[in-house]
Amino acid sequence: MARPNRTAASALAVGLALSWVSPAMAQRIDELENQLAQTQASAAAATSAASEAKTAAAEAAKAPAVQASWKGAPEFKGEGGWSFKPRGRLQLDAGLISRPAGITDKSTGFSNEVRRAYIGFDGTLPGGFGYRAEIDVANSGNIDVTDMYLTYAASKEVTLTLGQHKPFWSMEELTSDLFTSFTERAAMDTAFGFERRLGASLAYAKGPLLVQAGAFTDNLNDLNANDENNSWSVDGRVVFMPKLGDAQLHIGASAHHRELEDSSSGVRYRVRPLIHSADIRFIDTGVVNATAETGYGLELGYLSGRFHAVGETRWQQVDRLGGPNPTFFGGYAELGYFLTGGDARGYKNGTYDRTRPKNPVGKGGIGAVELNLRYDRLDLSDAGIVGGKQAGYQIGVVWTPTDYTRFLLNYGWMQYTKAFIPAAGGDRSYGVDAIGMRAQFDF
Repeated sequence: MARPNRTAASALAVGLALSWVSPAMAQRIDELENQLAQTQASAAAATSAASEAKTAAAEAAKAPAVQASWKGAPEFKGEGGWSFKPRGRLQLDAGLISRPAGITDKSTGFSNEVRRAYIGFDGTLPGGFGYRAEIDVANSGNIDVTDMYLTYAASKEVTLTLGQHKPFWSMEELTSDLFTSFTERAAMDTAFGFERRLGASLAYAKGPLLVQAGAFTDNLNDLNANDENNSWSVDGRVVFMPKLGDAQLHIGASAHHRELEDSSSGVRYRVRPLIHSADIRFIDTGVVNATAETGYGLELGYLSGRFHAVGETRWQQVDRLGGPNPTFFGGYAELGYFLTGGDARGYKNGTYDRTRPKNPVGKGGIGAVELNLRYDRLDLSDAGIVGGKQAGYQIGVVWTPTDYTRFLLNYGWMQYTKAFIPAAGGDRSYGVDAIGMRAQFDF
């Protein structure tokens, strides 16, 4: 019997195996090829993403860096001189005015108000420029522009300002209302019409010397409301402020001249009794037809540790139509002392500055407590104009729990002679009690 051909049998077996394996292997090969293609695509995408990330990082490195810090509110600074900081303040006032016999004005008694509610921003621009824009929304239904100006630092000593800002009058008027000793400034500051006005000014400061001068028109809100320019003025101030050891001396003088283009509107000098929430004036010149006004002021201050003393005077002359020219006078003298150790009144660039308690609330202390005494005088009677005289004997306490919060309580015995408003029987010499309170914060 012949044996089968082993070679042929082996070949037949291999063929049969291949015929069964080939489809599975082919499928597997296809799967591997697909996986390889996906891997290559993923690698290409990763390479592209890495390249894009590298490019973005390079671009980010070229972009200006922004630094953020905290100064009562966030302040942002960028390369080249850019900076931006929001700012604002809120002051809530309440007060009480006694009512002399025979006076029925309902403004006496208790009153309260949102004294100020400012919101705005300031900062710097490349090239030595700076800016500030701020509005007051305290008056419901009416928005008033407060500061709105551009500055330019021409040199280390010289700064130019263009826009709505304060002309250069008294030390207390130029001090921010955030840092005053009482809820309201001295009577002369309000009576003589001190306010922000639209204009251009220059300030030179070097060492203990400060010189300020400018030319101004009217307040921006009046210009917008009346659509006319009723006046222009020139104002200047010089301050000598040397350090005497640890003490600070302040000596200043200012001058003001204003021309009225429309004499029919004239001038009117009057003031409230220490607090603002009561809408009553016991002394008032009424409207005086005039072509111009000229004012001169003197300033003297001294700060040493907890103690400060300051006094200011001002004479305001009116170029009157149809009568002799009157000269009105205002002035005050003030003493202050911190009852808390280590605290002192701030001073900067010829004005008072922020008080920063050594031991603030929240850090184991009670903040800063200051006691202030003031004699405040205003005489609005001269040359046939009988606006009255005011002598205010005032005491106030200021509590500053933190750098950006403040509470004030003040009392004044306001004595009037030849008052604008007569009391019972036509009496124009009488006294009024005035109590004022304020709670404020700013950022």
